Amino acid sequence: MNKKSSTIKQVLALQNQPIQELKQLWQQLFDEPAPPYQKNYLIPRLAHRLQELAYGPMTEKPAATLDAMANQMEKGKKFSNHMLNGKPAVGTKLIREYQGVNYEVLVAEDGFVYRGQTYKSLSAIARRITGTRWNGPLFFGLRTRGAA
Repeated sequence: MNKKSSTIKQVLALQNQPIQELKQLWQQLFDEPAPPYQKNYLIPRLAHRLQELAYGPMTEKPAATLDAMANQMEKGKKFSNHMLNGKPAVGTKLIREYQGVNYEVLVAEDGFVYRGQTYKSLSAIARRITGTRWNGPLFFGLRTRGAA
């Protein structure tokens, strides 16, 4: 089993572990006693730590986003991709089938890359693909009709 699939399995298994096992894992991963909180607090932070140990530390911006999401989970709130400030994480590949052809867009730090060219918006790429005006996030499935 490779490192990536092993880490993914460990992260997915957290949800089914009893609180005592999670606290023991916390002790192993952080070298300190687990805080006296519920699973909703422990799981996202343990998942982050497992991934950090496997792949290295995150840069500051994604780490702050992850922390905000963990805080939302702790409060029992659901979150959506609107928490990501409307733009998927850098490195995400968006794939859209349109008229039987798959189109791929890579999310970059300074915009979106489509066929080697960087665009400032998904709407510009959607227009390039379709020849008509489109809401880019809607075209690529990041938003549904009627969503803010």
